[in-house]
Amino acid sequence: MPELQRLRPDHAPALLTFEQENRAFFAASIPDRGDAYFTDFDARLTALLAEQATGLCHFHVLVDTDGEVLGRFNLVDVADGSADLGFRMAEKATHRGLATATVLHLCTLAATEYGLTTLRAAAALDNTASRTVLTRTGFVPTGEKIQLGDRPGSGYVRDLSRGPEDGA
Repeated sequence: MPELQRLRPDHAPALLTFEQENRAFFAASIPDRGDAYFTDFDARLTALLAEQATGLCHFHVLVDTDGEVLGRFNLVDVADGSADLGFRMAEKATHRGLATATVLHLCTLAATEYGLTTLRAAAALDNTASRTVLTRTGFVPTGEKIQLGDRPGSGYVRDLSRGPEDGA
């Protein structure tokens, strides 16, 4: 059974493999990270871990029993009891309910471990999978129109004091 783990330095090789192997898959629904992301991966990871240590962000990876990264689930811009949720799943890990289950688990962690009360998210209008995960986990559209790279998107919010079935 895959496990959600807080990002650590020893995740680096598996995380880089995850990003490389799924780059084209991700670029079909979210803006591409660009070549510099891969060239400067080690420095970027070091910076992320330093930012996580301050409490401004909480980075997580979904890891299979063999140590393979199946997904990333991040809470960023933590302030005043809220944060932005971002996530991405490996192509081979999609259509198994893992993203939905992991976002639900992360919502619980956000409330109980990180003291958050509200999560925000955004998804491109053509990213049906992410929009489905968000609505299944209690996020509701805000009506806010967002631009994600070259794609139009929509904003979502989740009140963590309510269950996913209650809406926000």
